[in-house]
Amino acid sequence: MNAPARGTLYLVPVALGDAPWQSFLPQQAQATVAGLRHFVVETARSARAHLKQLDFPHPLRETDVRELPADPAAVPDAAIDALLAPALVGEDIGLMSDAGCPAVADPGARLVARAHALGIRVVPLVGPSSILLGLMGSGLNGQSFAFHGYLPVAEAERDERIRTLENESRTRQRTQIFIETPYRNDRLFEALLRVCRPDTRLCVACDLSTAAEYLATRSIGDWRRGDRPALSKRPALFLLLA
Repeated sequence: MNAPARGTLYLVPVALGDAPWQSFLPQQAQATVAGLRHFVVETARSARAHLKQLDFPHPLRETDVRELPADPAAVPDAAIDALLAPALVGEDIGLMSDAGCPAVADPGARLVARAHALGIRVVPLVGPSSILLGLMGSGLNGQSFAFHGYLPVAEAERDERIRTLENESRTRQRTQIFIETPYRNDRLFEALLRVCRPDTRLCVACDLSTAAEYLATRSIGDWRRGDRPALSKRPALFLLLA
């Protein structure tokens, strides 16, 4: 007996904020999502809100929405494979992050890796990525860049990490990209102004692809002399090039 055809794992980008889906997702991608009945997600509540935002046509209570483990790297393959079970019998699955593109700066990469290992087709859909949007709009080096996630919380460790990233950026001409928990954005911004050299360029990007979008690149010296952006409790991205 032949094995059933495999389904497809679609990587579904979602909004970075409050915006109609037409402003951040191609119609073809939205139509693909509308045809799915199985989803693996970072957080079920957020995923259901995103599906409503995408004009998902099916009742959410009848839609299979399963959460990724809190730490996918810590669970056995069997636990990840169970999430992919519909695709093993020919059903398509959507993978969704809480914001932006799945498997980039979120825990979805382990699921994608298992899909490849099991012979499941993986299709990334076009949509917003705060990392790429910020890099595109920064004017910093888009040929060499690295995303570092969150910097340390403790002040001394954070400051040392900033110095290390700045020195590496200067040596390699590499754009360094990082984020912070929204309620600590102001502290990170002030640390960057205090620690970095005046000629280092810093881009601050907030609420990308929404009506409240803010994106500006200035030297540290100019940031010190100018007005401070309103960053508290806003999803923000920081990009640095020395």
